[in-house]
Amino acid sequence: MLAVVAMMVTTNAKAQYEPGTWSLKPTAGIGVSYISDMESIPVESTKLDSQVSIAATSGVAVEYQATNFLGIEAGLLYTVQGGGWKDYKSGDEKIENPRFQLQYIHVPVVANIYVAKGLALKTGVQLGFMTNSDIVFTYKTKMDGYDTTIDTSIDMMKECNKFDVSIPIGISYEFNSHWVIDARFNLGLTKLNKESVSGEKDSKNGAIFISVGHKFDL
Repeated sequence: MLAVVAMMVTTNAKAQYEPGTWSLKPTAGIGVSYISDMESIPVESTKLDSQVSIAATSGVAVEYQATNFLGIEAGLLYTVQGGGWKDYKSGDEKIENPRFQLQYIHVPVVANIYVAKGLALKTGVQLGFMTNSDIVFTYKTKMDGYDTTIDTSIDMMKECNKFDVSIPIGISYEFNSHWVIDARFNLGLTKLNKESVSGEKDSKNGAIFISVGHKFDL
């Protein structure tokens, strides 16, 4: 990704597409994600301090250039995101790299507002359809004097909402080589946990992605 960005910055910015035109943009990106108020979700009946997790996304987007300054973009993305907890140790027992690993098919629909040549501010709505949800961690302990390591995965699909709504807010820059770099923050609106916990806040998704894509004329 760094090599692609280095190549792009050696070119000049291009103007956005002419009104009435369509473009196709395959894209891929990496970032960090979190789950708000995730302390309410226990790991092995123990509440741990939460932290961000590595996230990744890839897919394709189609954009219609409505005017000189406005483009409407719809995408179809496969996204791996979630959140993590800090390691936990009690006596000879240790839980390493515990994390909530979520997989979604995302459908973002955003307005690209071009404020300068190649430079667009963007916002809209993103619908998410959960395909997998697991709590994963590595459990270490001593059994009969021997070190024992067990990789554990707990299926959480029944405990999670399968549908997610978020608001993407971001900025993108297109170069005359048709490469586009996109930075986007997804603010989750829908609670992740299916059942609310009395006295505790509902958990919601959040993520920041930096993606690189290439536009093709349609």
